[in-house]
Amino acid sequence: MEQKKKSFNKSGRKPKLDPRTHRYSFNLDDVENAKFLSFFDRSGYTIKAHFIKNCIFGKSFKVLRIDKSKVDYYIRLSQLFSQFRSIGILYNQTVKELHSNFAEKKALALLYKLEQYTVELVKTNQQIIALTKQFEASYKEKGIISAEK
Repeated sequence: MEQKKKSFNKSGRKPKLDPRTHRYSFNLDDVENAKFLSFFDRSGYTIKAHFIKNCIFGKSFKVLRIDKSKVDYYIRLSQLFSQFRSIGILYNQTVKELHSNFAEKKALALLYKLEQYTVELVKTNQQIIALTKQFEASYKEKGIISAEK
């Protein structure tokens, strides 16, 4: 008779090479807890233990501060430039139609009005550029992203 070999099923998690076995606990009052939670929220960490360990051992971490008004400005600026592109396309189509469908005097009169609107659009664009430069200057001074320790 043959003997049956007993085989054991090795299920479960593989043991770690360097297990973390030491645990520590500390207590915070309400003010300290609020400050800790605000730092934790701004740090971008999802696990509090990793955040605490990096703070204790002096590893730097980034705190992200996103100013919603600056994000909105950027989004609206992007939308505005897409509108400028569409205005340029419509401008070309309008000039072609004026030359093909109207008499020369009428086309010139309408082109003059279009030119006046274009000058206003250029002035508006220059104001947008100036505001954007101010925005960039304030961004460099304050910064959306800053690092704290």
